This record gives sequence, C-alpha cells and structure tokens, in this order.
Amino acid sequence: MTSRSYEVLTGAPDSPVLLHVPHSSRVIPPDVRAGILLGDKELDRELDHITDAHTAEIAASASATAGLAPWRFVNRLSRLVVDPERFPDEREEMLAVGMGAVYTRTTHRTALRPASFDPAPLIDRYFTPYAQGMADAVAERLAATGRAVIIDVHSYPTEPLPYELHGEGPRPPVCLGTDAFHTPPALLDAAREAFGGFGGLATDTPFAGTYVPLAYYGKDPRVSALMIEIRRDVYMSEPGGAAGTGVQSLGAALAALVDAVPSHPSA
Repeated sequence: MTSRSYEVLTGAPDSPVLLHVPHSSRVIPPDVRAGILLGDKELDRELDHITDAHTAEIAASASATAGLAPWRFVNRLSRLVVDPERFPDEREEMLAVGMGAVYTRTTHRTALRPASFDPAPLIDRYFTPYAQGMADAVAERLAATGRAVIIDVHSYPTEPLPYELHGEGPRPPVCLGTDAFHTPPALLDAAREAFGGFGGLATDTPFAGTYVPLAYYGKDPRVSALMIEIRRDVYMSEPGGAAGTGVQSLGAALAALVDAVPSHPSA
C-alpha cells in the first residue's frame, strides 16, 4: 500500500502498534528541489542536519524481532518537502523560525525558500494526503484491535541547532515525548524500561509531545501515542554519517516496547 510520499508496511493483523517514521528520508522530488534556494553542497549539509538518519532501519529491526510485528508508516520523502508532524496552521509554534508544515528557513535560520513562496501546493499535494493516510492507518488498527498505539521514531543531534526553540534543556541519550491526553502511564513506563540501558533518558526534553492525526487528537482515548527521540551519537556519526551497532540495540529496545504493548491494554 503506497503513495508518492509514504509507505504502509504490514504488521500482524492483531497488533495495535503503528511505528511512525516521518523524518528518515533525504528524497526531494526534482520539481520541489527547484524551489529550494540552496546549492547542492549546502542542501546536502542541510539534509545531514535535519534528517533523522537510519530511524527507518531502527523501526525495521524492531519489526523483524518483535514477537507481534507492528505496522509501520514510513515517510519516503524528506521533511524539506513537507513536515507531516507540524500543524498546518497558526497553531504551529515552529512558524516562528520558518519551520511550519513547509519550511522556509534552514536549521541555521537562513533562507531555504524565497520570501514569496506559496506553501499551499505542497500542502495539497503531500501534507494532506499523508495526514489522511495516517488517519486511515489508525482507523484500521482501531477496527482490527479496538485501539491504536502510535510510536513515533525520531532522532536529534548531540549539539543543539539554531532552529531549536527549546534547545537549552537536557539532551539525554533517549528522550520520551508525551501528550497529556494520549500517553497513558503504562505506555510511558514500558518505554522507560525498554530504553533504560542507553545511559540515561528523560521526558519531553529537548523535544516534547507526540504525533496523533488531527481527526483523533484530543478526542479519542483509544489512540495512545509516544515519541521516541534518540540522540544521534548513540547510533551514528554526526552529522549525516554512517550507522553503527547502536541501530541493532535500539531496534531490540523498540521491539521490547512493542512487545510490552499487548500486555498493557491501558497503553
């Protein structure tokens, strides 16, 4: 089941878990690339900074080793095309640094697109279908199992980048992003246990919150969600370098979290 921008990878029919991997790709379609101001070398370096490299591999490793294979929803385009996890309107705080649903500024706050750029076509072409696809995937898990558990798989750089609005806080090896409505204590506890062996973890620092499709956000308690933010030095060389052995150990930890979900219906 594919579209131009995402892929839904089948898991076990009775798994409620949906691993969401929104920022792992570096792919930018040629017509979208034409609207970006950066030269090729500058764009490559921006992609090094902004891409959650190898997170799709971590999710794939977890899926292969979990007792009950989760479903995976993987963005196949770069977040420089659209960022599917932003609010598409004025609710998005990252608009303050030019990083709403369509970025107009870089990680270092320089111009990415012209001041006159109209984001509407990219929203219509990529953001809206992606959001609908994710909502449909959640609806399928609800229909099949009576609940949906979204685990958002991200990474972040060891040193803060200029675009970060809350970069002054602690930067633990693993950050767990939560939502007051959608993150039940059992799910958070299971994540703390699964990821407790990487040298430290914290909640909602340096990044907070988690992704839930707007159709369900703040409305449906059957939809649980948690964000896993992994500091990149845990598993790769920075910026944009090769993956290390940490990919396998992180995949095993994520699989342990996936396996804990069926035994915790409140998660």
